[in-house]
Amino acid sequence: MTDRLPHEKGFHVSWDQLHRDARALAWRLQGQGPGEDGAWRMVVAITRGGMAPAMIAARELDIRLVDTISVKSYSHQTQGAAEIIKTPDMDAVGDGTGVLIIDDLVDTGKTLEVVRALMPKAHVATVYAKPKGRPMVETFITEVSQDTWIFFPWDMALQYVEPYRGKD
Repeated sequence: MTDRLPHEKGFHVSWDQLHRDARALAWRLQGQGPGEDGAWRMVVAITRGGMAPAMIAARELDIRLVDTISVKSYSHQTQGAAEIIKTPDMDAVGDGTGVLIIDDLVDTGKTLEVVRALMPKAHVATVYAKPKGRPMVETFITEVSQDTWIFFPWDMALQYVEPYRGKD
């Protein structure tokens, strides 16, 4: 057997699985906010991957104040330095108390390091986490190995894939 390229050790996530996992994230966050009743006051989604899970979590937790932060750290499958492209409404965010920052995945933690500097008291939650990035996240659902590439549903199209062994 030949060695696989890094992207060939894949974890494929369907829309259904992402929805279930994002709801599980919301259930885990329910009642954990700093409000009197454990409520959160705002969600900030990290674009683009955090938008779908943030929308689902905001719905499940009945959070109406939702904003985004845009951070670019990947070009295709290559990670570079994290750069903030768009910030949320910082008057609404304040220091981050009661704010949920939601992303699809924490990989190395570089993106979240930049985001945390902007909102130091926010609670960071991701659907998936890799070991190098785990210290940057308070709440997550599924951990995958550092060398696993997660294929999200917005990155995929249905097509035939040749089996690892054989041709039929």
